[in-house]
Parts: sequence; structure tokens; C-alpha cells
Amino acid sequence: MNLIDGIKRWLESEPKGNKIGLFRALMAIFGGLLLAYLGMTLGVFLIPGSAGESIIVPLLFNTLAWAVASLWIVLAPTRLGVLWRALGSTLFVSIALLILFFGGLG
Repeated sequence: MNLIDGIKRWLESEPKGNKIGLFRALMAIFGGLLLAYLGMTLGVFLIPGSAGESIIVPLLFNTLAWAVASLWIVLAPTRLGVLWRALGSTLFVSIALLILFFGGLG
């Protein structure tokens, strides 16, 4: 298999939806978990009040966010879409968290 065939394999949709695949399952589990925890941390920064008071809502929200994020990641039509949804959204939330943590870009 050459490089072009490998890239085409990542870009094509799955012919049958009866097998989920190890890559898709692992990216959904760990990508959804990372995205949920980063979202929980972002929620602590966005909810007014002290960190001890504002942790309750993100902790309750974490399980639902993990399930929704994992489902969203696993339902991508291609393998590249799975990778993009897992890493792209994690990178986006990480950048938002860094901007809030360090107080802006300037």
C-alpha cells in the first residue's frame, strides 16, 4: 500500500456501519473524556463565584458531556473526521481555557 492509498482510505466513508472499529472507539472514549474534562475546567472559570462553589455544576455536567462528545466523535463519516473531531475540538477548548487562564492575549 502506498501513501496515496493510505490517505484515500482515511478519507472514504465506511461501506458498512455494522463494525465500529478500534480506532473510532478509542478516539471516541479518550477524545470525549478529554473534551469533557476540559469543558468542566472551562465551566469552573465561566461560572461566577469561587472555585469551590462553582465546581458542582461542571461535575454533574461532566458525565453528560462525555457521553455527548463521544457520540459526536464516533458518528463522524470518515476516520479523518473522527481524528479531526477529537483533536480539533480539544485544541479549541484548550485554547479558550488558556486565554481565560492567562487573562487574554496581551
